[in-house]
Amino acid sequence: MNELNKYKELISTLDTTIEKNVETVWKLNLYMASHPELGEQEFEASRKMNDLLAQAHFETEYPYSDIPTAFCGKKGKETPHVALLAEYDALPEIGHGCGHCLHGSMTLLAGLSLSPLMRSLSTGTLFVIGTPAEETNGAKVTLSEKGIFDSMDLAMMIHCNDNVSYVPYRSLAMDAIEFTFTGQTAHAAGAPWEGRNALNGVQLFFHSIDMLRQHVKPGVRMHGIVSKGGEAPNIVPDLASAKFYFRAPDRKYLDIVLQKVFKCAQGVALATETEVEWKNVEFSFHEMRPNKAAEDMMEGVFAECGISTTPAPGAGGSSDMGNVSQHCPALQPLLSITDMQIPHHTREFAQAVTTPRAKEMLKIGAQILGRAALRCFTDPLFCEAIKKEFLSY
Repeated sequence: MNELNKYKELISTLDTTIEKNVETVWKLNLYMASHPELGEQEFEASRKMNDLLAQAHFETEYPYSDIPTAFCGKKGKETPHVALLAEYDALPEIGHGCGHCLHGSMTLLAGLSLSPLMRSLSTGTLFVIGTPAEETNGAKVTLSEKGIFDSMDLAMMIHCNDNVSYVPYRSLAMDAIEFTFTGQTAHAAGAPWEGRNALNGVQLFFHSIDMLRQHVKPGVRMHGIVSKGGEAPNIVPDLASAKFYFRAPDRKYLDIVLQKVFKCAQGVALATETEVEWKNVEFSFHEMRPNKAAEDMMEGVFAECGISTTPAPGAGGSSDMGNVSQHCPALQPLLSITDMQIPHHTREFAQAVTTPRAKEMLKIGAQILGRAALRCFTDPLFCEAIKKEFLSY
């Protein structure tokens, strides 16, 4: 049987197994949507996902790689290695406003439905890896640093989107840094001249960042909050902090920007007679590394599944998927789950993951991931092409 006929036979079986598994996974999606768990606290979601993989005869490890809410299901033999990645952390107050419960369920449904097909393949290993805390300390960063993805021929997941779908996802490199200014307390009315106002340091630091914006490239993003501003209006604050996210199109330029930022902090401390320290408060994300050969394949799979795509808008946010893409060919296409524009990280988007349209896209997302995995398993030339492009980038 030639490769094309083999692929067609496998996807026919895949679609049948997706139909068999969809109700079970949909119920799990609804459970996660109504019981949102924050990053690194996704104990129920991760356990339930891992249990379903074990029931499907995956070799499972949970917890995985010393991360309490990570898991790994493995099935098959030898190469190529394909990793399907699942997210399942929620946002504070608004729940699954980024859709992780739904697109994590797409990964799970694809993995469960590929399981019986692995026996039909002469070679190939499927990994379904649970990756917690994408919204904060992304576990993909830790897993990447531990070399988990170094042996993968392709790692991928789908991310939910509102009313448009596209394949060439791009992300910004990002550092999360908190700056703490230290001064001297004093009575704010009785003897303010005896104080050194740490909050003045924070305020002036915000102004300095605003001034810096005109001297960095257009793709840079710098945004922050006051994380500590003092205890009472009648006390000159001796401790104040600001937490910032700094982003740039690539890690190399972000490092240049950060040197300018640190000089701003030092200058502010000098001007306000305070001291300043800074530290990374979340893991650093890298930019998404493109792989045109893999993206072209995925564009074809989207069309095969009846999903029209639009040109990608370019990098706008950051994701720990960028770290994965530095270690192996990686994809994170966006799949529409609504008919209207609904911003991510909103309560409205959190509601969208439980609609009949979302259930239909759960099936289609699993079909897309399953087909892309089968392309890798059945087409050695494709695997060679994406590896060659990854190594030459």
